[in-house]
Amino acid sequence: MNPPRIYLASKSPRRRELLRQIGVHFDVLTFRDGERGEDADVDETPQPGEGVERYVERIALTKAQAGVRRILWRKMLRQPVLSADTTLEVDGEIVGKPADAVDAHAILRRLSGRSHRVLTAIAVSDGERTRSRLSVSDVRFRALSDTDIRHYIATGEPMDKAGAYGIQGRAAIFIEEIRGSYSGIMGLPLFETAQLLDAFGYSL
Repeated sequence: MNPPRIYLASKSPRRRELLRQIGVHFDVLTFRDGERGEDADVDETPQPGEGVERYVERIALTKAQAGVRRILWRKMLRQPVLSADTTLEVDGEIVGKPADAVDAHAILRRLSGRSHRVLTAIAVSDGERTRSRLSVSDVRFRALSDTDIRHYIATGEPMDKAGAYGIQGRAAIFIEEIRGSYSGIMGLPLFETAQLLDAFGYSL
């Protein structure tokens, strides 16, 4: 028998790597040529007064549901859709991906020498049920000099990552301490992912 498969509604190479690490068989669910951007049907704008926990979970749920709609529209094989969303919280404020190098510098300067929270929500939907889980971790940065920040931005690594850094990359040298899920900080908390997939009949 062929092993069970899921769809991953994300282009993130880090999430692909993490799923492979735990033996999940998956197909990446993306737009075809000529369609709009990957998450064009997901509005990631925070709602007025929305807390960061609610925000990140709402986005993950919306991505999973959008993935199911995509499958139905294309008449694809029905498989559960896994989605995820990662964001940072500093002083109660949602911090996403940097808009440009100047924004990345400002974000990293803000993270320097202090702790912040990394929140990753995951969601799975099969068209009938949609469920989510939330992983919250604390990360402390050492003090960063302007030279540290400039050199890191020059690598290009911060530009597609929430909070303008990747824990699995060069930014690891900035991190004094983490409390929580390393894989969650990368973008896919594997403990919660395994539990959620198990609830949909995909046992690992």
